[in-house]
Amino acid sequence: MKITSNHISKLFFLGIVLLPVFSGLLYAVFYSLGLIGILNDGLSTEVWRTIFTTEPFWKSLLFSIYIALTSVTTAIILALTIAISWRKSLQKGFLSYAIYLPLCFPATVMAFFSFQLLSRSGFLSRVAFNFDFIDSLNSFPEWINDGYGIGIIFTSVLLITPFFIILFSNLYQTENLRSFITLSKSFGASKQQTLLKVTLPILLKKASGTIYLFIIFVMGSYEVPLLLGRQDPQMISVAILQKIQRFNLYDIPTGYAMSVLYVLIITVALVFIYLKNITLFKTQKSDV
Repeated sequence: MKITSNHISKLFFLGIVLLPVFSGLLYAVFYSLGLIGILNDGLSTEVWRTIFTTEPFWKSLLFSIYIALTSVTTAIILALTIAISWRKSLQKGFLSYAIYLPLCFPATVMAFFSFQLLSRSGFLSRVAFNFDFIDSLNSFPEWINDGYGIGIIFTSVLLITPFFIILFSNLYQTENLRSFITLSKSFGASKQQTLLKVTLPILLKKASGTIYLFIIFVMGSYEVPLLLGRQDPQMISVAILQKIQRFNLYDIPTGYAMSVLYVLIITVALVFIYLKNITLFKTQKSDV
């Protein structure tokens, strides 16, 4: 059997990506079942029964889904508006380079920026106080460490909106939307009909795979919810890490079980998306 570069790449992917991930998951499963670990005392499913029958895990999961869907939806709306309205400016000139600048900032820096902007001691509260919109700084709305995750959503939108602007702007060009729009107008479609029936469906369809991945990415984010979120409700990544890294050794199996269950849920969701639209996971092969 002749070994080709394709075989080598598959073996490399298996050894570098799949094998460590699978080994980590296997370790987490054994730890959650009491088969390994400092305090292991034999096979037990008590941790799993606790997770399934109590509220914390499901509350964190639902809160993470809410944060992810709200953040990505808001970012897509903003990105579509900018990419369509400013499409010429995004192709050349200063804006075509400046749009890449926000991508340089890590999540931690953006979280501190949001804190300085939105907290009760931040810039907006001081402006509101100086213009007599509020009587005191404590009267300013609680947008950081709040129960609705406003600070987390705001920061997530800041982080991912520039990427979606670049994505939609490039898709506008590569999918030759200008020709479709001209053709639509030649058949008598209004500007609004062209936008709703031609432009948006094409852009969203082509970007759907990326949108799904960004929802998963925001759900699993850690730095931003750690800095800007509450202890209750917590996003799933923060809840898992706190269980594993706390000084209470009895919480470690629970943290591992939560991580395994979260991975299984995400995997099932990806399989469902794959079965619904297989083309999202296919790459075009070159004829050369």
